[in-house]
Amino acid sequence: MGLMGRDFLSAADISVEEALKLFERARHYKERRRKRKPHETPLQGKAVAVLFQKPSLRTRVTFELAVHELGGYPVILTQLEVGLGQRESVKDVARNLDRWVDAIVARVFAHETLLEMAEWAQAPVINALSDLEHPCQALADLFTLWELWGDVRGHRLTFVGDGFNVAHSLLLLCAVLGVHCTVATPKGYEPKESIVRKALQLAEKSGAQITITNDPVAAVEEAEAIYTDVWTSMGQESEAEKRRQDFAPFQVNAGLLRHAPKEVVVMHCLPAHRGEEITDEVLDAPFSLAWEQGENRLHAQKALLAAILGGE
Repeated sequence: MGLMGRDFLSAADISVEEALKLFERARHYKERRRKRKPHETPLQGKAVAVLFQKPSLRTRVTFELAVHELGGYPVILTQLEVGLGQRESVKDVARNLDRWVDAIVARVFAHETLLEMAEWAQAPVINALSDLEHPCQALADLFTLWELWGDVRGHRLTFVGDGFNVAHSLLLLCAVLGVHCTVATPKGYEPKESIVRKALQLAEKSGAQITITNDPVAAVEEAEAIYTDVWTSMGQESEAEKRRQDFAPFQVNAGLLRHAPKEVVVMHCLPAHRGEEITDEVLDAPFSLAWEQGENRLHAQKALLAAILGGE
């Protein structure tokens, strides 16, 4: 696989062939773990810094476990300890970590922080969330749908909510894989034009259809999977009340699902603000994939780390 030693900052950083190989490897790790077979250790002797500017549950647990189960040593760093960009410059942090660890996983506020890290560190840098993208989440999400559907090409995913980082990565990875992707969001909350342009370019090769709309009902009428996320992300708290008003018609609830095909599944990257972007009856329904997505963060990230550091 050609990911050895490469950064993973965007969902567009991998090809369709590389993504599918990652899915195969993730399934392999998932099956072994469920059967309680001994862990394979392609990261034996490798150290990975896992750095958090933002708090985390799924990202923290799954990356720490992934490195450990692959035989490596995770070094967990929080903003309290590092003071990234405050106590010490991003450049200096990156250059120091580069002398000690074999890879840097970073969950940051600004995407420019990751770009600066990647510029100054020779060790590969992995985006564990920024204000622009969440590619590891998208990788786990499309792996989840690949498990469900098999060949994902030509299937339809609709994202209902804020056209923000998760939506950006879904648009890009769907475009790579040939998945028809629709983003339904209120006016003023659409995905960045640069991301949409990139997705359309990738879609020309894969045959994916990329659609941006302000109509949630029309968006779900042919959807096979409906995806949502919180309306207010960390750092946007001052906008919370306005966002609740703007996004109210975009709640994923039983009423919206009546406009979707009967076999539709629902996805959420979590954490969920129950009663806002999604209702309990939908999130806890048998057709909800949220918990499978959460589990698959571990397996997809193991596959990614093994490819970048172990050459698998």
